[in-house]
Amino acid sequence: MPGLFHAAAAGLLRGTTGRKERVENHESRRRARRRAVSYDVDSGACSRSGQREANEDFAAVVHPAPQDEARGLIAAVADGVSSGGAGAEAARSTVRSVLQDFHATPATWDTTVALDRLIGAQNAWLADHNRRRQGSAGGGVTAMCTLTALVLRGQGWAIAHVGDTRCWLLRGGECLQLTQDHCLDHPDLRSQLTRAIGLDAHVHVDYVEGELRPGDTFVLTSDGVHGVLRRERIAALAGEGGAQQAAEALVDAALAAGSRDNVTAMVLRVRGLAPGRLDDLLRRSRLLPAPPRLKPGESLDGYTVLAQLADTGVHRLYRARDERSGAEVVLKALHEARASDPEERAMLAHEAWLGQRLTARDARGLVRVHEPRDPSAFYVVFDWHAGRTLEELLAQGRRFEVAEVVDGAIAVARALGRLHRMGVVHRDVKPDNLHLGEDGQWRLLDLGVALSGREPAVQRELHAGTPSYMNPEQWDGGPQGEGEGADAMSDLYALGVTLYRWLTGRLPYGEIEPWQTARFRRDPRAPSRLRPDVPIWLDHVVLKAVARERSRRFETAEELVLALQRGASRALPAPGATPLVARDPAALWKIGLAVSLLFNALLVIWLLFLPR
Repeated sequence: MPGLFHAAAAGLLRGTTGRKERVENHESRRRARRRAVSYDVDSGACSRSGQREANEDFAAVVHPAPQDEARGLIAAVADGVSSGGAGAEAARSTVRSVLQDFHATPATWDTTVALDRLIGAQNAWLADHNRRRQGSAGGGVTAMCTLTALVLRGQGWAIAHVGDTRCWLLRGGECLQLTQDHCLDHPDLRSQLTRAIGLDAHVHVDYVEGELRPGDTFVLTSDGVHGVLRRERIAALAGEGGAQQAAEALVDAALAAGSRDNVTAMVLRVRGLAPGRLDDLLRRSRLLPAPPRLKPGESLDGYTVLAQLADTGVHRLYRARDERSGAEVVLKALHEARASDPEERAMLAHEAWLGQRLTARDARGLVRVHEPRDPSAFYVVFDWHAGRTLEELLAQGRRFEVAEVVDGAIAVARALGRLHRMGVVHRDVKPDNLHLGEDGQWRLLDLGVALSGREPAVQRELHAGTPSYMNPEQWDGGPQGEGEGADAMSDLYALGVTLYRWLTGRLPYGEIEPWQTARFRRDPRAPSRLRPDVPIWLDHVVLKAVARERSRRFETAEELVLALQRGASRALPAPGATPLVARDPAALWKIGLAVSLLFNALLVIWLLFLPR
């Protein structure tokens, strides 16, 4: 009797509980689901009652909706155990409660934490239900089940296990049993479970975690399958055909071998991985060594170095060719002097994770980040775009037309808007990090000090940014580092300073060295006074972007884009002059002191030199 259950992205379970049947267009729907997520998993399941009258097994898989991709895919197999036929109810309710609620758990919960909370709640409910049944007039009926749940999340897997259902991993020609049966260790008592969902008020769950690789195959089975099939036979059948065909072959083989129990098998084949979660990349940053200094012609994991692009003393950047695809890429690795610094490793891992997250679907205005294939060292792979940064172009004396500057500023502001909508603050917008590709596209570079809410603590505490492009709030309160932290408006201010220099070749408030404290003693001159072809409407936009007072600036990137697009058709009003007290809060005291000194000087002169 079939018991095949698949879950759509919305999490609603559908199943067959009578004769064996196939869902129409099952393969096309599964391919559509695979296209909806960023990794590729082929799944199939089959369950039959066998020689039993009723099927008390239950299997299901939930593929994540697009908004839940980061939470991963979850699958489970349960085998009902009862003294009165209620095992099917226990298995069905347990699998449904865990799978349906998994994607609703807080994003901050680790996979095993989420599973533990859900399984614990279901166990408490089922155990209480059993107590109530035993206390009723028709007592003696209990409902329990075993459970093996598998989560594929990012580039790792996690298993929660109770009872004698099993999970197998097929990798590299080996078949590994990932779970241990919870039953009495005696040939005649193997059916006596020591742990089950609903057996006790509290359940002890086994958790196993590992790294996920393309080509991995996971097989979940009930004891009706692995009780009669040897490990080698399971491995051979699980590799046949598609995942659905493999699951059916396992069930057919178990029935042919004389299984007396319900038989259930689920097969999941990993064809492609999702971008790594931050936890995956942090783990890799701790385990993998930093690559040695590479010379042109040397190779690293299939990347052949063409040239060294930069050496900052913290990082080295190389232009390389991917020998598998032929595409040119950029490799970013830690300098050997910083290779053992765990904080630098964590910051580079965060940059890699953030870049993958931001460019997974749309890389407009940013540089796409790729996941290295089977890396032997810790580094980050970026797309290579031939071209120059704005800093290099300005240093070469290139003079941009006003229309070119406006178009470039709109492209960069849109990229910043995407970052801000995803809760990311760049923190280092400047000409060095604006790149004009030979394809004519402007791109925002370097997320090394960006804030995402998941950055390492040391990065959050770092007073990052280039002094001449930092907004006044970050300087208020005294020496550098004692002002307010960076936010989205800090990025817009830095873009305004960049736009001012783009047009005029100068900085609105002058050069500020890292060891100095910024002083905003005067309002910047209008760009049109330094470059006559700048229209007045653009003067107003630029001066609003770099206004001394925060309340006078643009609040969002979209507002800045709109002002640049409207141009003279709906020009912004001319900004008013910043009051002297706002520019220099100590000005009144200084004026008072000067007047006092002058008065005292006149008094001394009158007393000493004027006739009495």
